[in-house]
Amino acid sequence: MTAEETATPPLPGRRVLVGEVWLVFAVSLGASAVSALISFLGSVTAGKALNRQAASLVTDAAPGRPWLGLAWQLFFLATALVPVALVAHLMNRGGEPLRRTLGAGWVPRGMDLLRGAAVAAVIGGSGLGLYLAARGLGANLTVVPSTLGDVWWRIPVLVLSAVQNAVLEEVIVLGYLLHRLGQLGWPDWKADVTSAAVRGSYHLYQGLGGLAGNMVMGLIFARLYRRWGRVMPLLVAHALIDIVAFVGSVALAGKVSWLPRP
Repeated sequence: MTAEETATPPLPGRRVLVGEVWLVFAVSLGASAVSALISFLGSVTAGKALNRQAASLVTDAAPGRPWLGLAWQLFFLATALVPVALVAHLMNRGGEPLRRTLGAGWVPRGMDLLRGAAVAAVIGGSGLGLYLAARGLGANLTVVPSTLGDVWWRIPVLVLSAVQNAVLEEVIVLGYLLHRLGQLGWPDWKADVTSAAVRGSYHLYQGLGGLAGNMVMGLIFARLYRRWGRVMPLLVAHALIDIVAFVGSVALAGKVSWLPRP
């Protein structure tokens, strides 16, 4: 193989990169942001307080039919990760593999796990406090992590859903978006704020607390990503936060008085 064949392809022009970013988000988290806005508008015009309404995250598409329900869950999980595959394809084609460019691989390193666990402990606890406060003030819906019935696959699907959320969000809205905005010449602070705003926007269906809390989380994650140069610690942190929320909601439902119920 010659040097010409192994050389990194030239970076596409600015217009191509801008179009690529818009298209990636149009089929992923950008579309989710529009959906969240419509959902929020529906909630605030529903004629009752936000904290008397519920936002369910993982729901059963076929109640009473466990095998069909499992098939739907696996379908949802697989299709949700297609945008990540698209980003990997686009970056690989440009000579920028995710592992080398964004620090996103199949298996986290030991340090990724340690850093992720530490971040999850801090962000998870603070996030729960903010959610309870926002709901108490009437600025947030009651978030129901899971409405799955007592089916044998409930916990595995909840864990997989948490990991899927983490992979989708951290690869695209953290690593990919910050990388592309940097290539477009954006200053770090502007790119970080944009990434955080996007993260908050697709959580707006939860209410203003979901918007604000995830924007703060986005700013912290962006700072840590720039410090560590790797998506994986933040992906691990996000996955752990969601696993605790999803599985914990099932384990604690009806057993603790401070956990809001719809």
